[in-house]
Amino acid sequence: MPLIPAPRASPTGVPLSATETAPEITAESAPAVVPAPRVPLTRKAAAELVGTAALVAVVIGSGIQATELSKDVGIQLLANAIATVFGLGVLIALLGPVSGAHFNPVVTLAEWWTSRREGGDGVTAREAAAYIPAQIAGAIAGAILADAMFAEPLVKWSTHDRSAGHLLLGEVVATAGLVLLIFGLARTQRLHFAPVAVASYIGAAYWFTSSTSFANPAVTIGRAFSDTFAGIAPGSVPGFIGMQLVGGVVGLALVALIFARTEK
Repeated sequence: MPLIPAPRASPTGVPLSATETAPEITAESAPAVVPAPRVPLTRKAAAELVGTAALVAVVIGSGIQATELSKDVGIQLLANAIATVFGLGVLIALLGPVSGAHFNPVVTLAEWWTSRREGGDGVTAREAAAYIPAQIAGAIAGAILADAMFAEPLVKWSTHDRSAGHLLLGEVVATAGLVLLIFGLARTQRLHFAPVAVASYIGAAYWFTSSTSFANPAVTIGRAFSDTFAGIAPGSVPGFIGMQLVGGVVGLALVALIFARTEK
C-alpha cells in the first residue's frame, strides 16, 4: 500500500480534478527498462592497461622525485606513499565504471574464482585473459614513462634486492588484507567506498608491512624495470609474486570465514 500519496496529475503533468482519474499503468503500458549497455572488452582491457600504467608511473615517479628532494629515507617513503594514495584513489574512481579498476592480477583472479564458484557478475575467463596481459603491459609502460619524465635510463633493471623472508611475509599480509577489503566491501554492498578505502589501505600498508606493500604482481614486474627508489631486483620478483598469490588465497579464505553468505 502507498504511504503518503503524491498529488494526482495527468501524464502531461497537469493536475487532475477531483472527479478525474489518472490512466492506469499496466505491465503492458509501462515503459520497458533498458539495461545498461555492456562495455566492450577492448575498452575494459584498455582501461586496465592505462590505469595500471598510470599507477606505476605514480609509484616510481614519486619515488624518484622524493629522492631528489630529500635525503631522509622516511620522508622519501612518506612522499611516495602519499602520492600513491591520491593517485590510486583517483584512478579507481575514474576507471572503476569501465573495467572495475582492478589494475592487479590477484584481484582479477580472485574475482574470476569467486564468480565461478558463487555466480554473479564477476569477470569471465575471457575477460581475465585480456585483463592480466593488459595490466602487465601497462605496468611496464608506466615504469618506462616515469623514468623518461625524470631523465633516467628508460630500461635499467633494478638492483634493490627484496628477497629476505620477512619481506615475503609482508607481501602475504599486504595482499591478503587487500583482497579481504575489496571482497568484504563487495559482500556488504559497500563498493562505493572502494576509491577511498582501497587507497587508504595501501597508504597504511606502506608503513605497517615490511615490504612496503607491493601487493600486485603487475606492479611488481613493472617496478623491476626501474633502478630507482621504488624498484625491485628481477631476482626478487618471483618470490614476491608467489607470496602475493598466497596472500590472495588467504584473503579469499578470510572473506569466506568473516562474510559467509547465509541461506535464506
